[in-house]
Amino acid sequence: MARRWSEGHSTSILCVGASSGPESLLASGSEGGEVTVWSQEGAIIGRLTLSGEEDSTSVVFSPAAPIQLFVSHGDAVSVLDPRNLKGPVEEFQGAGEEEINALALNDTGSVLAVADDSGAVRVLELPGGKVCRTLRRHTNICSSVAFRPHRPNNLVSAALDMHVMLWGLQKTRPLWTLNLQDVAEEEDDHQQRPGQLFNPPLAHCVSVASCGNIIGCAAEDGRVHLMRIGSGSKLEQLGAVKAHSQGASQAHFVGFLSHPHWLVTGGNDGQVALWDLGKHPVVCPDAKAQTRVTAPRRKWKSKAKRKEQCQDKATTVETEKEEVENEAATSAEEVPEETSGPKLSISHGDKVNWLCPAVLKGEPSVVVADQSSCLTMHTAAHRAVLRAQGCRERHSQGVPMRKKRGKDYSQNQRLKTGPMGITIAPNGQHRTTKALTQRE
Repeated sequence: MARRWSEGHSTSILCVGASSGPESLLASGSEGGEVTVWSQEGAIIGRLTLSGEEDSTSVVFSPAAPIQLFVSHGDAVSVLDPRNLKGPVEEFQGAGEEEINALALNDTGSVLAVADDSGAVRVLELPGGKVCRTLRRHTNICSSVAFRPHRPNNLVSAALDMHVMLWGLQKTRPLWTLNLQDVAEEEDDHQQRPGQLFNPPLAHCVSVASCGNIIGCAAEDGRVHLMRIGSGSKLEQLGAVKAHSQGASQAHFVGFLSHPHWLVTGGNDGQVALWDLGKHPVVCPDAKAQTRVTAPRRKWKSKAKRKEQCQDKATTVETEKEEVENEAATSAEEVPEETSGPKLSISHGDKVNWLCPAVLKGEPSVVVADQSSCLTMHTAAHRAVLRAQGCRERHSQGVPMRKKRGKDYSQNQRLKTGPMGITIAPNGQHRTTKALTQRE
């Protein structure tokens, strides 16, 4: 089910945020410095136009104090009381060196990170807003920043220089840097057809799962690049999901579903998709182990046929073992791109500016901001996924599925688009929601 919330803005909405807790509020910012606070029912609690009328580019509620709302506009950050939007409670002028693109707060609400057009990430102490650190390494616009949950001194930044960086606030240089262009070129070498062009992987949005070890980065090449952080904050595993046919503008891990590795994405193709990454090789060590074992076995079997034609069998066997070990080590470092589809795909229609997963009136939802001045809530889509998931669990325990009216609900059935453009996409062993909800 999709609902539209209107009359809160007169210009295009650029960002959305939600506070924590059962009585959570939503806030949205738009062009011209407009800020609106909403109830879970979509009622407007308050509206405000910030001084200077510069675009409101990011809105973030404090996890430690939900009555504090941080809004970036121009190079300043305003602190608002969402219950009373008469004016800023506090204002940090010059919080960014140039126009601010994104804000992030750590778990304790004691540190605010500011990403701006200069490529720098400034770290502000709270309360007070004193700049305690400036992190400079990006060479282009820094578009997104996020703290690692449970690690208040670690943050991740992403920029249009196609780099993702992990920082420790004790130092002014990153713990590691990943060049998405190098990763994308390696993947495209195996996938690109003659004459086919790919967009560069400009990084637009970065998100960290609630476990604190899995990072997702939406990029202009349509992929969501995945990274796993191992012990010692080292980059342990890489992978990607081909999420959109055009640039992926948004990627956010959803913290209120069955596990912390559900990911919702939005793109310039007007699609919103929900992904279950619980068994993705980057997320699941077991899948990684299977990749390590399976690839060498296939290689060894194909080599065995040629071994009989070699005169020096002993030398051949040693060479083959070395090649197998090298292949296993390579597969452990980088996982092939995910080819299975999303659990859910919503044809939103317009280019997505921002996504905000939230629980509204007890229902898992996603709030979509696009080029218009309205917000769109999608809720039924998530209920369908949860129902499907529950039925799959029943099926995995040996409970058979039953056909209805003689129809074949096998995994090969072509799916049709339902009301409001919602489509449950096929994905390996997964069946349609309609079939999965059939009871014994």
